[in-house]
Amino acid sequence: MSTKTEDTSTRMDWLLFLGSTAIMVFMLAYADEWFWLALPFSLTFLVRALRAM
Repeated sequence: MSTKTEDTSTRMDWLLFLGSTAIMVFMLAYADEWFWLALPFSLTFLVRALRAM
């Protein structure tokens, strides 16, 4: 039962990582002085998706 929960949370972490990375790239292209605002979200969800925490 815990495997299903872990699998779902990992999938959600990967989706949030991809979404925040897309936002970061968009901001880098159009508002480059503000892209760093999305950087912590992208890196946090990458670490959670890789289960490095």
